Amino acid sequence: MQFLKNTPSWLRFLIVFMFLIGMFFRFFNLEGKVYWHDEVYTSMRASGFTRQEIDQELFQNKIIPAQELQKYQRLQPGSTPLDTIKSLEIEDPQHPPLYFLMARFWMQIFGPSLTASRALPALLSLLAIPLMYGLGRELFTSEIAALIAAGFIAISPFDILFAQTARQYSLLTVAVIGSSFLLLRALRLPSWKNWGLYTIANAVGLYTHPFFGMTLIAQGTYVFLLLVTGKTNTNTSIFKNRTVQSTVIAIACSLILYIPWIVVLINNYQRASDTTNWTRVTVDFLYLLKLWILSFTALFFDLEFGFDNIWTYVPRLLIIIIIAAAIYAVCRQSDGLSSARSDRTTWLFILTTIFVPFLLLVVPDLLLGGKRSAVSRYLISSYPGVQLVVAYLLGTKISPRRVLWQGVMLLLIAGSVASLTVSAFSVTWWSKDLSYANAEIVRRVNATSSPVVISDIGDDFTNTGDLISLSYLWHQDVKLLLIDKSQLEVLNIRSLIPKNSELFFFRPSQKIIEAVQQELGQLTPVFAPGRLWQLKR
Repeated sequence: MQFLKNTPSWLRFLIVFMFLIGMFFRFFNLEGKVYWHDEVYTSMRASGFTRQEIDQELFQNKIIPAQELQKYQRLQPGSTPLDTIKSLEIEDPQHPPLYFLMARFWMQIFGPSLTASRALPALLSLLAIPLMYGLGRELFTSEIAALIAAGFIAISPFDILFAQTARQYSLLTVAVIGSSFLLLRALRLPSWKNWGLYTIANAVGLYTHPFFGMTLIAQGTYVFLLLVTGKTNTNTSIFKNRTVQSTVIAIACSLILYIPWIVVLINNYQRASDTTNWTRVTVDFLYLLKLWILSFTALFFDLEFGFDNIWTYVPRLLIIIIIAAAIYAVCRQSDGLSSARSDRTTWLFILTTIFVPFLLLVVPDLLLGGKRSAVSRYLISSYPGVQLVVAYLLGTKISPRRVLWQGVMLLLIAGSVASLTVSAFSVTWWSKDLSYANAEIVRRVNATSSPVVISDIGDDFTNTGDLISLSYLWHQDVKLLLIDKSQLEVLNIRSLIPKNSELFFFRPSQKIIEAVQQELGQLTPVFAPGRLWQLKR
């Protein structure tokens, strides 16, 4: 770590500590948390299955062991990478195939275990640390600010949470940071090589997640503002034109490389729209505000005591104040770092990186209704800018005589470590979303003798993913009766159930509830109304 030699010894120790803690928590207890609905779909797609063919095999009105569902998390015999792409194209076209293909090849080498599935995003997330250091150096030309930024992303509760999630979001973070670093490098040292690397990074980002497009829009806005404010690195109009032209050409080339999946999106637009309808559900402004606070502060602190509990938000207000002070400091062009590039190019980059992606989601929510901006993982394009600006603030303030700011940095580190510790030993967390209650559902079912869980595809067609999620935690004596609700009128449910069984119903459709209550008796919700029911005896 040659680059640490020029930093104060106490800061050197803190940075090394942050790196080590970050690496430890990325790989700690990978199997201990609920393998939630979306992760199940990652393995399903990577294995070459479609949900339609799984549903046709599963919901056949017969008793099966819960663990049998896990066969759809292993490579489908005879399938190829084309089956993985086809599965996404038909059912999830809003998800480009890069990460899923990586997951497939990873599965071929290391198997389908939960540890193996989550080790891939954990390893990918490590790439964000040196890239953040490089981005900080390019932006501030300050080793201290760059190291602090790298340290913060190393121990970020949000980043580690999704580093332990078998989805594409850690790769998206890497792409966002890498693309930004390569853009600044190409602007400073324009060459075919640097612009080519920037183009490739953009293509990787687009093939990871469509919302990487918000990063491209932010970067385009940044370069445009550099042009109109006349703050490029040279005063010649030729350079200005070449800068803009090079940026436009690089982004255009990235989009050309992405054309194959653009065609998929166009051809399957209705399917993509249907599967993202949930983001267009109208919520009140207070709900959005709470999620914005939770999302941005989770980069440094992520302990919660209930969504409506005031103590979930009180400690986070300090984080919001620090972020606001940091943005003010960088816009004010503070010269606390003698080597910092704190001119307009710096604060323009910070403001466009944070606010352009955020506003691209917020404005449609406020004007059209919806909760796109309330989905924390959709804001990944904004997060590196927040971590950078806080690193800049602390880098300008933590001289040996400024004990207050040293204390602020220690407080942020302590908050991150405390959050990581609690999260590491928890079987579920807010990021589990639809599957948040699965651990408690499993506990209640496992506590009974001879349990039979009855379910169907559900009113919102999400039961398949969660049933597979639950199968990882249910005891081996848990049996499933998966019903084809289209056959309810001719089905005798009583004849399918073993005698002396404890009957549970997992997120049954309204049609199933009515049929069961007519044939067997009253159903009573026993946990999380609408999720787990039990037959009243």
